[in-house]
Amino acid sequence: MKPVTVQNPEEILTMLADVALRGTGFVTECLLDYVLDEGFTEPIYFNASGEDPEAYFKGQSPAWAVYQVREWKRVLTVSGGPGKARRVQITETP
Repeated sequence: MKPVTVQNPEEILTMLADVALRGTGFVTECLLDYVLDEGFTEPIYFNASGEDPEAYFKGQSPAWAVYQVREWKRVLTVSGGPGKARRVQITETP
């Protein structure tokens, strides 16, 4: 997968709705649901990179291995990849 960066909140939410993560560690059938549950309702920045055969975008595999969603000072990062257990982390930037 080619790296992608999006800075339009509506486009970000639409893309996240099409991401499913399977495998080991953090998994979800819809990344958007998790992002909204964590309070990221108006993300201003989205970046996805790498390649993970157990990640799906619009039902197609492989999708990206690393996802970053920013909403002002909060950043949600999902990281994984082939042979790695996927993990999720939320941080606040200064």
